[in-house]
Amino acid sequence: MKETDIKFLEDSFKKYYFEHFDLISVPERTSEREFGYQKFNSGMIRHISIKNDKELHLLFMQNIPSDVYCSNAYYTFPNLPMNEKDWKEADLIFDIDAKDLNLSCRENHTVSICNECNEVSKNSEHCLKCNSIKIEKKSLPCKNCIDSSKTEVSKLSEVLIDDLAIAKENIYVYFSGNEGFHVYVYDSQFQQIGSRERSELTDYIMFNASIPETFGMKRFKPNRSSFPDFNEKGWRGRFSKHVFCSKSKRSKIISELIVNGYPAFQKTIDDVAEKIGVKIDPNVTMDIHRIFRLPGSINSKSGLTKIRCKNLTEFDPYIKASFLSDDSVEVFANCPIEFCLKNKKFGPYTNEKVTIPIFAAVYMICKKLATIA
Repeated sequence: MKETDIKFLEDSFKKYYFEHFDLISVPERTSEREFGYQKFNSGMIRHISIKNDKELHLLFMQNIPSDVYCSNAYYTFPNLPMNEKDWKEADLIFDIDAKDLNLSCRENHTVSICNECNEVSKNSEHCLKCNSIKIEKKSLPCKNCIDSSKTEVSKLSEVLIDDLAIAKENIYVYFSGNEGFHVYVYDSQFQQIGSRERSELTDYIMFNASIPETFGMKRFKPNRSSFPDFNEKGWRGRFSKHVFCSKSKRSKIISELIVNGYPAFQKTIDDVAEKIGVKIDPNVTMDIHRIFRLPGSINSKSGLTKIRCKNLTEFDPYIKASFLSDDSVEVFANCPIEFCLKNKKFGPYTNEKVTIPIFAAVYMICKKLATIA
């Protein structure tokens, strides 16, 4: 990234943190958590201990970070190397990202940037100018990406509340600042479980590795009464609703499943898992030492803020997570895809100088689709 672009981003981010520090969610038990940050064109600095919001504010003002992180774990000595921190427990966090949902719309809003000649084109596996295969992909997520991610958040919340007895008030949903959502679970019975147990938990939530016997199917002489009832709780009930569709069809479909046999039933389970299992990134939840983007901080992949969604249905990240200045700035833009921020449309642009609001300029520069004029 050019020095002029870095300077512009740093100035924009610093202004945000000066004016909107009240949006920063200073976590409870701050002194027990590990903090970390990155600067533009720089590596990660972590194993930082912060006592209160004043020290956190100082970190933002002195360093002008591109990204700021905080652990979900609680430690006795958060500033020491990992094997000396003395892990106590960790909040349960789930990551839902549009890039993991296999959405067909992504082809329409993904750009390819050549690392050899910087040519920008719509989604391509090689550079259309120099034919290089050293391509970097950038997505400008659309409404369908966000809505699909919201659906997964709702599915996850249902499992957490109905199956795992987690209180609704202990579940916090945050827009990640780019392509999805982070779901935090505080003060649950799962605080002290380790990576292996969290792996098993993610398998359950994703509806992984289910076997026919769980849903009443046996290899020999299956019993019709063992199949799930339409109104059962948990995955048996969800399976029933998805496969039987209605109470009136249940008996007929059970007969068909029995006739088709055990292997076909396993395939039915696998197909159902793809549709009703929650699409989370299991590696994120399993990692009890990970540091996560700090709520209220800016995501350097987009210039948007990681912010809590109190009303998920009404939440529009391209309005409610865009806090940067409306002042104008000139940029050279090469963005072949139209995007919308703060109810304003931008692009497509083809190697042209344009005057746009700072919030839109930051978005494109973060996506490597513009540079300061």
